[in-house]
Amino acid sequence: METNLTYEAAFKELQQIAREIETESVSVDVLAAKVKRASELIAFCQTRLRATATEVENIIQQMEDKSL
Repeated sequence: METNLTYEAAFKELQQIAREIETESVSVDVLAAKVKRASELIAFCQTRLRATATEVENIIQQMEDKSL
């Protein structure tokens, strides 16, 4: 996975792959590659979402600790 990939770019690419598959504009010859790429992008997005959730939770915890 590219190191400079953003969540937004990954999500946009996933949407494009989904549209191509839904409209059957993907040839059988490249279908497996598209599905593999989609799988990689989904894993990337899930990791980014988990990391962001953890970071937000930590920030909220720090704010609560300071207010006590």
